[in-house]
Amino acid sequence: MSFLALDVGNTRLKWALYEHHRPGAPLQGHGAVFLENIDRLAEEEWRNLPAPSLMLGCIVAGEAIRRRVEEQLEHWHFDPHWAVPSQQEAGVINGYDHPTRLGADRWVAIIGARARMLAQRAGQAPRPLVVVMVGTAVTVEAVDADGRFLGGFILPGHGIMLRALESGTAGLRVPTGDVVPFPTNTSDALTSGGTYAIAGAVERMVQHVRQHCQAEPVCYMTGGAGWKMAPSMAVPFELVETLIFDGLLEIASRRWP
Repeated sequence: MSFLALDVGNTRLKWALYEHHRPGAPLQGHGAVFLENIDRLAEEEWRNLPAPSLMLGCIVAGEAIRRRVEEQLEHWHFDPHWAVPSQQEAGVINGYDHPTRLGADRWVAIIGARARMLAQRAGQAPRPLVVVMVGTAVTVEAVDADGRFLGGFILPGHGIMLRALESGTAGLRVPTGDVVPFPTNTSDALTSGGTYAIAGAVERMVQHVRQHCQAEPVCYMTGGAGWKMAPSMAVPFELVETLIFDGLLEIASRRWP
């Protein structure tokens, strides 16, 4: 009973085909395409895939993109399912003021992080979480030890920060600089500033969770640009590329036991 998981972000569609819809399922195939290329998925990347039995996706790219993805799924003749934020799912309680307005990717990543933490700490007391996604935008989420989502930060990703500075400041151009403690040229200053802004937001959230929960949080980072942040982080963390897929597997295992 193979399972297709989709993560449709603002820039790329990422997919993974699993042997079944349970956490830890063996991976049968995976890939990623930019959104402008999704109309060729059925003819190219998915052409020789075995037909999945179930599909669950997470999408933040909007209704038009969702329709284009579903058109590519039609040759498999099953109903697509999409994860949407709710008040509670898979052991996580949504503390957002308006739960359905939380981004689907944030919700699924939180569920994946919670499941991962519980699996890693089997037989031990749960710990609070800080969940970081570094993509087109950056989100930094807080979850207490009981699985309640406390809230989170949203800030621009590297590309948005740099393009904003380029468009709003005379003489600046998007740099190819390095991250250094004391930048002495404009390219390094811009790259370092954006990187340390994200790292600082994560560090501040860790402090908030530590104070609120009176416990040291487990910190997970995911997203296409997570590897760029790794050398500059001041708090312990684990880089998990599959966090949204982990969340989709966890949700699917509970929806279709």
